[in-house]
Amino acid sequence: MARSRRFPNPIRLLILYIGLGLARLGLIDAERARRTTDLAWPRIVTGLARMSKSAVDVAMVGIAVGSAGITGVGFASPYWGLAFAIGGGIAGGTIALVSQRYGAEAFDELGQAVRSSAFLVVVLTLPMTAAFWLFSTEFISLISDNPDTIREGAAYLKVVGIGIPFAGLNLVGSRIFVGLDDAWTPMMFRGSGAVANIVLNAVLIFGLELGVVGAALGTVLSNAMIAAGFAVALVAGRFPGVGTLPIRIDPRGSYVDESTIRDLIRIGVPVMGRGLVWTLAEFPMLGIVDIFGEDIASSYIVARRIWGLMNTPGWGFGLAASSLVGQELGSGDETTAESYGREIIRFAVAVYIVSGAIVLVFAEPITLAFVDDPNDLSVPVAISLVYAACFAIALKGVSGGAAGALEASGDTRWTFYSQALGMFGCAIPIAYIGATTQLGVLGLYLAFVAETAVPAAINYYRFSTGKWKAISRTYRPDVADD
Repeated sequence: MARSRRFPNPIRLLILYIGLGLARLGLIDAERARRTTDLAWPRIVTGLARMSKSAVDVAMVGIAVGSAGITGVGFASPYWGLAFAIGGGIAGGTIALVSQRYGAEAFDELGQAVRSSAFLVVVLTLPMTAAFWLFSTEFISLISDNPDTIREGAAYLKVVGIGIPFAGLNLVGSRIFVGLDDAWTPMMFRGSGAVANIVLNAVLIFGLELGVVGAALGTVLSNAMIAAGFAVALVAGRFPGVGTLPIRIDPRGSYVDESTIRDLIRIGVPVMGRGLVWTLAEFPMLGIVDIFGEDIASSYIVARRIWGLMNTPGWGFGLAASSLVGQELGSGDETTAESYGREIIRFAVAVYIVSGAIVLVFAEPITLAFVDDPNDLSVPVAISLVYAACFAIALKGVSGGAAGALEASGDTRWTFYSQALGMFGCAIPIAYIGATTQLGVLGLYLAFVAETAVPAAINYYRFSTGKWKAISRTYRPDVADD
């Protein structure tokens, strides 16, 4: 990752200093800290850009349309999230196959994994686009009976659904490069796309006064631009401003390879299931939040957007674990693979603690950026929810880091189980008790903690057993070729 070192930035330096500090304490290896940082920080920047775009969407819509716009976009978000659950599942299989083949220097198999991944994600997401275009009002009505929220949410969902295949392809494209030890290229593409999205939204929402439809159009156009960039770069092997890339993909090769698709599905379905757990959990969770009333619902959606920003370190460390652990497994060095996994978990927790502390200090001004009236009734609750999130977020370092290592090996079922239990077994019941008893909003605070604590405990337990190393042997190129 020499390119990342030629272009240092404060986020990379902060993460590196934390890693080197842990190395001085003997908690991680200094060289592994540097390599993890070089892979993680571009992905964290990408996540910040993407989640900032999402947060800006809500802020712009809130200013232009009001609380109904915020809740409408928020209630449409779980449907848009299906793209990331499905695309992320296939991408989970992609990074496992690519990183292990890269570590084993089995370069001939890379193109097939890439083409089959792209084919699979398009086949799975196109029906969703059609469904959201035809039945957007019915889908939003499943969550809320507020006519203003339904109107705004349906208008947003109908248009934003067009971008779902592009969003899925972008996840696959990003994982391909991270699996090749290159997090810089996806950062450039997706970060630039996020900036373009914010500019497009400003023009469409305020300049053309398109409201929530403008926000949806901005999302579609920016995702299409990113997907086109990935496609050109992978086929040409280079891209202006990025340079020469580590691989070139022949687009004329086979897209439907039974063995590759089977491996992608076998690895990716549990990853997809884990993503679907949160996405599907959002429906009852938002329905529960709706019981509290529009002000609390608006507060919760704002807090979730801020939570998304705080959660971006997990994007970087999870993918760094998947890539680095996968490469070591591919080369047959299981001991180093385990060391990478364990140290990345420690590294991630430390970074989460620092980022959570920063947001805790600036919770009030960050929250106020989402509303045009500081006296809005939703503001105090939103700030309190952000405080709760700051305490709960550190556990994401454990769950995300362990999940990344498990996914690199192909051992993805436990990460699905942990997320399902955390959300449906704990967080949602606690939130419902809060909405229907005197526990009140405290139930939402406790739900934040439950959704991180349970996956952290289960994922780390599974990682500690070491069984994932044996599972990885069934997906390594030398085994697959026998």
